[in-house]
Amino acid sequence: MSEFKQLIGGEWVDAANGGKWDLLDPATELVIQQVPFGNADDATAAVDAAAAAFPSWSHLTPYQRGKFLEQTAAYIESHLDEFAVITTQESGKPLAQSRAEWAGAPNQLRWAAGEAQRLYGRWIPSRVPNRRIDVTYQPIGVVGVITAWNFPVYNQMRAISSALAVGCTVVSRPSEYTPRSAMLIGRAFMESGLPPGVLNVINGDPETMGQVMLDDKRVRKIQFTGSTRVGRLLMEGAARTVTRLSLELGGNAPVLVFPDAGDIAAVAKNAMVTKVRNNGQVCIAPQRFYVHDSIVDEFAEVAVATAEAQVVGSGLDPATTVGPLINARQRDRVEELVSASVDLGAKVMTGGSRGEGAGYFYQPTVITNVTPDVPIHNEEIFGPVMPLIPFDQIDDAIARANATDYGLAAYVYTRDLATAFRVSEELEFGMIGINDWFPSTPEAPFGGMKQSGLGREAGSEGILEYVEAKTRYFGSLG
Repeated sequence: MSEFKQLIGGEWVDAANGGKWDLLDPATELVIQQVPFGNADDATAAVDAAAAAFPSWSHLTPYQRGKFLEQTAAYIESHLDEFAVITTQESGKPLAQSRAEWAGAPNQLRWAAGEAQRLYGRWIPSRVPNRRIDVTYQPIGVVGVITAWNFPVYNQMRAISSALAVGCTVVSRPSEYTPRSAMLIGRAFMESGLPPGVLNVINGDPETMGQVMLDDKRVRKIQFTGSTRVGRLLMEGAARTVTRLSLELGGNAPVLVFPDAGDIAAVAKNAMVTKVRNNGQVCIAPQRFYVHDSIVDEFAEVAVATAEAQVVGSGLDPATTVGPLINARQRDRVEELVSASVDLGAKVMTGGSRGEGAGYFYQPTVITNVTPDVPIHNEEIFGPVMPLIPFDQIDDAIARANATDYGLAAYVYTRDLATAFRVSEELEFGMIGINDWFPSTPEAPFGGMKQSGLGREAGSEGILEYVEAKTRYFGSLG
């Protein structure tokens, strides 16, 4: 596919209104190419196609549907290098990270395909001798998938794979900043022979396209990955039509580092490397670093040195470890958060400024003197900034970690099993990494508490998000 277009009903098409979007390389601020940018008409056409495809797709067995997912996985594996370059061009992340994201997609596909085959249902013993009761699961219907730009492959694939595996059809609206990655997912499915209309990929105005998904009764569920603000708007809209929602929203992940964490220098180094992954634009990025008084100076020294050792530049350069932020608005927001925090007494140990010249770059940053009232402590940063906060008492650290409206991920570093159990049980977050910086895998549920969202993706819990339970009562059997 030499051009990148919308996928509707098995055809690659331009926007119905002829609209175009200038897709920018965030490392250069130059136009990569123009892609279709449609509106409600394109969304409606995609819903029409998905609704038409649903009856036949949903009546296939999970084994038949699974073959398409397996073939898509194999196609992606044979095109990893080609796809990674395209994702880096539009997202800015280092090439190795784009390749790793694509390499994880087949795992999501294969897990979902297998788990759909294990969606057994159950028999329920009856109180009456001549009655039988069972529970079966049926696909919910047409699913709208709306995702963010930070992980343009992962965010899309974890929803699409589960939805298709159980028999739903999908209308996908990726971020306009990273649409080509989703179009490549569409290409991979089409190359696998997926029937027309089962997966549709549209690009265009987020408000009007999202409104179609909310208003059309044929769209039975929307899976959204993005900001808490937009998540609230979707909840308000879904209340009118009782549209089912899964929401993966913002995070403000605390990290609690105890004196018995082992090699403190290694923990600090890996902490900074993880902090700047995808330039900090990760929903589960470690953000508020609560480090025990006795080790905070050593931790800070290593963190600063590691930050200063990062190579900031274009993601297409193999030497680059930190690419640009996605756009000027995001870079300016990170800059404003740091500036406002410094005005309130925070101290920048290294970094704290944007890059010179073109590109939406921001230097890896370490900040101390961070009090609970500064923005860098309370707001999701989504940038390469590490706030360091010393603590003395474990109860105080837990209380401060929980003092947020978010509840997506948290991290604990300790070699004491009792501490690990106690802290992880008291932290009010959906996922806890204990001596582990990567709490995400296809076979385990992903999602948060409080204002970090509703529902789960991945794992058996994620599969259940795309089906309805049906209870059947068979009477007069005796």
